[in-house]
Amino acid sequence: MTVEEKAVHKKRTTAEKVGRVKYTLQVQKRILREIEEIKVMQRTIFAGLKGMFSFDQSLIERVCCKDEVDGLILQVLYEAGRGGVYPKDVAARLEGHKVTRHHVRRRLERMNKRLLKELGQKIAEKRGHRWALTSFAYDIWGETEKDGTL
Repeated sequence: MTVEEKAVHKKRTTAEKVGRVKYTLQVQKRILREIEEIKVMQRTIFAGLKGMFSFDQSLIERVCCKDEVDGLILQVLYEAGRGGVYPKDVAARLEGHKVTRHHVRRRLERMNKRLLKELGQKIAEKRGHRWALTSFAYDIWGETEKDGTL
C-alpha cells in the first residue's frame, strides 16, 4: 500500500466491527441503565424532600390508576371510610364494569406497587379481609372534597 492508499482507507466503526444489530443492542442497554440510574437519583431526592411536597388527588390518580375502573375502586374505598370494604362489595358496586373480587384485589396491589415505586407511599392497605385507603390517601381525598373539586 502506498501512502495515498492509506490516507483513503478509513477505519471501521464499532457498528461495522461487531455488527449493527449487536451494536444497537449495546447502546440500548447502556441508555436503559443510565435512565434507571436517573430514576434512582430522582427517588432519592424525592425521599429527602418528602415533607415539603403537597399532593393532590389528580396527581395520585395519574400515577397509580391505569384506567377508569382503578379510579372508581379508589372512590368506593374513600366512600367506605377508614374501616374499609370487602373486595366483593367493591365488585358489586362496579357491576357494570365486570370486575370480580379477585380483580379488585389485583388492581389494588398493582396501584400500590406503582405508587410505592414513584412516591414511596401506598394507596390502600388490607385491614383484616377488608381494603381501605391509607391515611396518606384518605387525607388527600378528604382535602379534595373540602376544596369542592371532587
